[in-house]
Amino acid sequence: MRGRVILGLALIGLLALPLVLSPYRLLLMLPFMAYGVILLGLNLLFAYTGLVSFGHALFVGIGAYTGAFLGAYAGIRSIEVVVLVAAASGAVVAALVGLLCVRYVKIYFGMLTLAFGMVFYTFVLKFYRLTGGDEGMPVPRPLLLGMNLDAMPKTDYLVGPYYYYCLGVLVIAAAVMWRVVHSPFGLCLRTIRDNPVKAEALGVSVTRYRWYAFVISGVFAAVGGALLGPPIGNVDPTLAYWTHSGSLVFMALLGGFASFFGPVLGAFVFIFLQDAVMSVVPYWRLVFGAILAAIVIFAPGGLMGLFAGRRRPVEVSRT
Repeated sequence: MRGRVILGLALIGLLALPLVLSPYRLLLMLPFMAYGVILLGLNLLFAYTGLVSFGHALFVGIGAYTGAFLGAYAGIRSIEVVVLVAAASGAVVAALVGLLCVRYVKIYFGMLTLAFGMVFYTFVLKFYRLTGGDEGMPVPRPLLLGMNLDAMPKTDYLVGPYYYYCLGVLVIAAAVMWRVVHSPFGLCLRTIRDNPVKAEALGVSVTRYRWYAFVISGVFAAVGGALLGPPIGNVDPTLAYWTHSGSLVFMALLGGFASFFGPVLGAFVFIFLQDAVMSVVPYWRLVFGAILAAIVIFAPGGLMGLFAGRRRPVEVSRT
């Protein structure tokens, strides 16, 4: 009951933010909500299945470039179409990549996902005529629910209609993922995480369920990637680079992957703390890294672990 009250208050606060925050702060909320969707999917692999992906930026890049390609080559600006096509593209690529990756665990799984991510990064970087190379591709202002809002100033568009649209996608994504992890399917994933040998003995196809989780995670990452493009107005290969994948994993650790909303909190703290440090310190990467390292050292359970007290940590894998 207490959790529902806190969740309801958080949602009301997010709805009211455009009334109290400056446009600059609201613009920072847009990547937070996009990363929230991405991390909900990543945590399905990380916390519930016991697989750590170091190449998840692959699917973020697929989602982001989907919007750019649809706008540049097909003239499609409907955000609903972009999100659906991004989800479908993420599912197809994740299905193909996952056929190989989920057969391995621990560092082998992570290295395979990293390798596939770097293949996609090299593709978008080198095929200049198709993807714009390191200059990236422009992303046109999308139509929201069929409404053309080109007459509205860009900042007003982003901190108004687009903000609430991203919030709606985040809420829907959280509701869907909550249903997934609390379903019999989610129970099977936790069983596989804790003891894959016993799960196999009980008749659960470990490889198949890991593949399902990988595909679902890829879909969420692609949808979040599709939301990242419009605020920037451009997508480039850095979205698919391995350091971006590392940032996603760090956000999950920072917030606390043992909690359902921990990675979402991690995304929020990561984005706003980075902005605060950048605005004060010239050598912000050094200071920012030290702060994040201190948080992880003194709060090994993540920020959510500080609120939850002593809880049994989620084990990543025993295989």
